[in-house]
Amino acid sequence: MNELQHSGPPKKSSWLKVVVLLLVIGAAVFGYANYGDSLTLETIAGKEAELRNLQAKNPILVYGLAFVIYVAITGLSLPGAVPLTLVFGWFFGLWRGVLLVSFASTMGATLAFLLSRYVLGYTIQAKFGNRLRSFNEALKRDGALFLFTLRLIPAIPFFVINLVMGLTPIPVLTYWIVSQIGMLPGTIVFVYAGSAVPDPQTLSAQGVGGILTPKVITAFVILGLFPLVVKFIMKRVRPKASTPVDTPNEEAPEP
Repeated sequence: MNELQHSGPPKKSSWLKVVVLLLVIGAAVFGYANYGDSLTLETIAGKEAELRNLQAKNPILVYGLAFVIYVAITGLSLPGAVPLTLVFGWFFGLWRGVLLVSFASTMGATLAFLLSRYVLGYTIQAKFGNRLRSFNEALKRDGALFLFTLRLIPAIPFFVINLVMGLTPIPVLTYWIVSQIGMLPGTIVFVYAGSAVPDPQTLSAQGVGGILTPKVITAFVILGLFPLVVKFIMKRVRPKASTPVDTPNEEAPEP
């Protein structure tokens, strides 16, 4: 059974959804207006010594704050996730950065997905459920593969995927697991690119050109080819739909 269709819209009044939406928009605007400058490459580069000192004294606190910041940015669909991923790669190193960004990005993506589903998803399914029946059935059958393919295409902004998929009946657990796996290759590449930067001043001064070493370029090329490789493998592995075989009709028994 699909979770969005059969559970029906939650018994909440429409005004409450509007309030929730306004609160989220207000939080996003407030956060970006007051703390957006604190997460720029220039600001981080100027506080490198302070950040390193804080990490040495309170490593768990630093990891926790970094996790919460990343979840907030992705959950509220704020700009800055890619630069922050590069910074975390530089600050935490490759594997610790991958671990942090991978789980934080998935949690933030799932929060954005749930918000989209709560505010709009149930309403759309309730009003257009009959018209969307074939679409819902297709998602029930191939939704995980469809989402996985979208997650592998860096050209599609993740916040768009989060919001659009919230309008579909894909189960939350499926969304979480597929997003965790599907975003991992891109996370590894971007964190690796950040870990290759000697210091944030270089990244701030040179921009993207400061990270485009031959190894990083190779990693981005592999990331670009990865969806094509997965698609090719899925075509080979996925079983073909069996064609119906005509069988002679049995004669009906005499009454």
